[in-house]
Amino acid sequence: MKLIVCPAIYAPQNVETHRPSHVLGLLSPGQDEAALPCAPAHRLELRFNDIAAPQDGLVAPDESNLRAILTFARSWDAAAPMLIYCFAGISRSTAAAFAIACQHHPQSTEQAIASLLRQASPSATPNPLMIALADALLNREGRMSDALLAIGCGEGMFEGYAFELPCKA
Repeated sequence: MKLIVCPAIYAPQNVETHRPSHVLGLLSPGQDEAALPCAPAHRLELRFNDIAAPQDGLVAPDESNLRAILTFARSWDAAAPMLIYCFAGISRSTAAAFAIACQHHPQSTEQAIASLLRQASPSATPNPLMIALADALLNREGRMSDALLAIGCGEGMFEGYAFELPCKA
C-alpha cells in the first residue's frame, strides 16, 4: 500500500512518476485545480480551507468531507498508489493520508501509523479538525487525535515535499 503525499504544485509530476489509480485533491475554495498529465481512473477533489475550527468567511472541513474521503479510499484496492495533494502538502493531505492509513489498517495502532507519518515527513502537521472528524467516523475513540498530539507539530515550512507513507504499521 503506497500513499504518495505532496503539495499541489508537484501533483502533475507525481502522477507521471507513480501512475496512481486514485488521486485525491484537497484544495481551498477558488484555488486552481492541478492540471494532471493523464487522467487517473479515480479522482476526487474537495474544497475547504485549512482551518482547525470554523471561522467566518472560510469553509471548514466537515463530516461530509471526511466521509467522502473515506468512501473514496474504500474503492482503492492498493494495487497502484494513491496520490493525495493539497496546497502545501503539510496539513490537509497529511490528515487525509493518516485517516486513510488508519482505515486501511484497523488492526494497527494509531501511534504506530502516526510514527510512520512523522518518519516519512518531518513537516507533516495534519489538520486537527479533519483528524477529529475521521477519528469519530472510524470509531477510534480519540486515539487518532492523541497519536498526533504525541508526535507533535512538524517542522515549520511554507511548502512540504512529496513523500510516501508505506503504511506497514
